[in-house]
Amino acid sequence: MPIEHTKPRKTESGRSNGNAPVAVLSKAVCLLDHIAEQGEVTPARLAELAGEPRSTVYRLLASLQELELVEPGPRRGTYVLGVKLFRLGRAVVSRFDERQAALPVMQRIHDEIGETTFLLIRRGYEAVCIERIDGTRVNLLALGLGGSLPLHAGSAPRAMLAFMAPSEWDDYLDHVPLEAYTSKSIITREQLIAELEATRERSYAISDEDVTPGVASVGAPIFDHDGAIRASLSVGGMREPILGDGSRAIELLLEGAAEISRALGHDMRAS
Repeated sequence: MPIEHTKPRKTESGRSNGNAPVAVLSKAVCLLDHIAEQGEVTPARLAELAGEPRSTVYRLLASLQELELVEPGPRRGTYVLGVKLFRLGRAVVSRFDERQAALPVMQRIHDEIGETTFLLIRRGYEAVCIERIDGTRVNLLALGLGGSLPLHAGSAPRAMLAFMAPSEWDDYLDHVPLEAYTSKSIITREQLIAELEATRERSYAISDEDVTPGVASVGAPIFDHDGAIRASLSVGGMREPILGDGSRAIELLLEGAAEISRALGHDMRAS
């Protein structure tokens, strides 16, 4: 999701009441955000996206390149994110204990059934992917590392929303529009509440082509030592291997989520 950048407001005298270094930093971060969204982009396109003069964009890109935050892209005249951002990103990810606890479990599920496994955490009204292991059958394009979905869309986000307090369901519904991704997406308040209640009842969420046609997933909540929602684990792939008869995806998912929760200090007997 793009970062919202606002320019400092001017006083009646016409002078900016914002701090100049902060304004420059905000513009630089805006460029990084647009490069992240586009993957590979020209300065001209960046100027258009950011609403800045080309001269400003060229100057900022030169500084960012010197800091190794951007680098020339594979096509002449384009820019991509720099490797230093990858290192910084990994440092941020390393703070999450749930990731360290989840990785062995995710790898085991992946090795047993060959499907894509995801680990998500909550960020406001969204769920953000902080780890994934790509499946051997199909490489799902949705929800890459750092990608996000609203809490009502997909199994992993819904697994977190379902086990939040019902009062938080109301808050979510008051603030987030239920946009459709496919013809099977949940788009009404009544549909969502019914699905959240069903998720609580069976202990896992089901996404049956409601985010990507032909793709299904199952997701389960991960709890911490206080019994609070810490993250969610999900397994996704083509519909039949996930939801078809004989699939072990749900069994392995529930075992895995429980194992990660225990590693984070959750007492299942107190649930």
